[in-house]
Amino acid sequence: MLLIYRYLINIFFPIIIILIFIRTKFNKEDKFRFKEKLFSSSFNVIRHKNKKLIWFHAASIGELMSIIPLIRKLNKDNKFQFLITTITLSSEKLINKHFSGEKNIIHRFFPIDKPSLITKFLSKWSPNLIVFVDSEIWPNFLLEINKKKIPLILLNARITKKSFLRWNSITKIAEKVFKTFDLCIPSSEESKKYLEKLKVKKIKYFGNLKLTSENNQNTNSNKISFHKKFWCAVSIHKEEDGLCVQTHLLIKKNHKDIITVIIPRHIDRAKNIKALCDSLNLKSQIVSERDAIKDGSEVIIVNSYGVISNYLKNCKSVFIGKSLIKKLEKVGGQNPIEAAKLGCKIYHGPYVYNFTEIYELFNKYKIAEKILNENELAQKLNIDLNEPTKIKGDNLKIINDLGKKILDDTFNELNKFIGK
Repeated sequence: MLLIYRYLINIFFPIIIILIFIRTKFNKEDKFRFKEKLFSSSFNVIRHKNKKLIWFHAASIGELMSIIPLIRKLNKDNKFQFLITTITLSSEKLINKHFSGEKNIIHRFFPIDKPSLITKFLSKWSPNLIVFVDSEIWPNFLLEINKKKIPLILLNARITKKSFLRWNSITKIAEKVFKTFDLCIPSSEESKKYLEKLKVKKIKYFGNLKLTSENNQNTNSNKISFHKKFWCAVSIHKEEDGLCVQTHLLIKKNHKDIITVIIPRHIDRAKNIKALCDSLNLKSQIVSERDAIKDGSEVIIVNSYGVISNYLKNCKSVFIGKSLIKKLEKVGGQNPIEAAKLGCKIYHGPYVYNFTEIYELFNKYKIAEKILNENELAQKLNIDLNEPTKIKGDNLKIINDLGKKILDDTFNELNKFIGK
């Protein structure tokens, strides 16, 4: 099966080149740097020979945000060089925001899992420790890393029931692939259970690393004054647009000046949400990062990445999307941690599989609560809007202390490898 996979990668590689090139035309890939994924001549290696190199690979924004505090902690004494690879365009922009002034932290796009590319990539960069994040499991890369005897960690590993069943159906390949990891640090008890069944040689569970993530506040960006009454709907998918707008109309019966901030999961949908608002005679505005918010706007539709904290820091209540869509039941839920750390009361639908343990923890401390429709959400928000403060500080301290312990334990574990 692995031979077939490698054969197909090589056969379809010319088509992959064409597809990625087409994606540049739709602004889905970096128009100048897309070649980093395809050609060894574009790897643009900058290697500090006097420093050990730690290579982190995280697919996109969620995975990247989870490792930023860890990278900062490892970089405290400026002893290491860091290579961060990602796949998506949005993650590149986020790295530029967080690490633009750090000369020893370099971003590149992750190459296609093609054996000839992998060999050259590893040879040119020569990492001392490799850390793949979440569910990033690329067989050709992993096997070549293992062959070169470079320490390899799967960090905040997420193995769902679906992915476990898939791997379990190809037992010999799964054993060969998962044997390449020197250490797996799972993100949940469920993932720990499945990793054990996949016969991973070493597992250490500390908790979900996403609990350590930082709040990305940019005080120069647009924001709503804390004197205004508003609520936020974050990571909204198209099936939830109607719920957000209908909730606004219901709240408006009691709070005439209410403002609803909608932050879609995919910002290219902003115009569709505005069209929905226009059809209901609601005054809406699409705002990018530096746009001023106009007086009289009822619904604000955010059209930029990395600015969520600017809204949440003065917000009492937030609904987090991808949680009310029945067809996404097995992949539902978006990360609620940033909102919790900023003291927001969190509302979510029943479909939060991706963050089940996090939501259970937040529900336990009354930081989060499940709702089923716009009527329930509007009822809860009406109560919150009359409350003078955000959620209790004691509950937040419990969450922050847990995040700090997870970060410290993970840092200590990585240090054992990079210190070898």
